Amino acid sequence: MKGLSLEDIEFIKILATSDATILQAGMNEPTRRRLDDQVGTILREYYHENTRGTNTGWTEKLLNAGIDEDAGKTAIACARRLGIDIS
Repeated sequence: MKGLSLEDIEFIKILATSDATILQAGMNEPTRRRLDDQVGTILREYYHENTRGTNTGWTEKLLNAGIDEDAGKTAIACARRLGIDIS
């Protein structure tokens, strides 16, 4: 299991507190790739842990980073609106 970098935490917090329409308007290609690759993988594994009962450890890591369940759900919803595959 990979670690959670400060950059990953910031991306997830931005997704949890921002409007997808505004984010999409200002998103460049490197940011989009980062969201698809790294952050998308983290949120996907977090989603699977909370819906399928898999033990990925991401819930604990996000909680330790100050991202609670509500923020995690909001980040997932925003990521989906941006076209990132979470399921």
